[in-house]
Amino acid sequence: MTTSLVELTANIVSSHASGSQMSRDELLQEINTVYAALKQLEVGTAPTEVETAPAAPAMSIKKAFQNDQISCMICGKTGFKTLTRHLKQAHNLKPGQYRKQFNIPSSQSLTAKNYSEARRKAANENNLAANLEKARAVRAAKNTASTKSQKTGKAVKSRKGTAKPKTTQA
Repeated sequence: MTTSLVELTANIVSSHASGSQMSRDELLQEINTVYAALKQLEVGTAPTEVETAPAAPAMSIKKAFQNDQISCMICGKTGFKTLTRHLKQAHNLKPGQYRKQFNIPSSQSLTAKNYSEARRKAANENNLAANLEKARAVRAAKNTASTKSQKTGKAVKSRKGTAKPKTTQA
């Protein structure tokens, strides 16, 4: 029993749509694309890659970048605190490519303003800047010690894990 192209198209598109949220227009475009590809395969010609123009933004920059959330200008999904992970996973884009595609200035953060402020406040409350400064000082001291030992040809011995031998009295 052979299945028709319409049935195959419906199965393929419904499987894809069940795994990802699609708008009505995206669904119709997907149906047309899959049907055309299956039709070309049935005839025996290789499917040709349809050149697509850069997509128009799903929304304006002002609407996409709000204080409490960020929206994707490609697919229109909203509710993101930060956009970089979504861009990589859903659209295989780097933040620079996304900025270039929609002419987003580099001064515009791809993170919700309230989220950035909350993170900054938490960092200040936990004194992370001072801890970072201490860690950098320790690292710099270790680096200078290792470079001095390399210049003199002597290795700096670490006291960790070394124990003095015990002497026994008889």
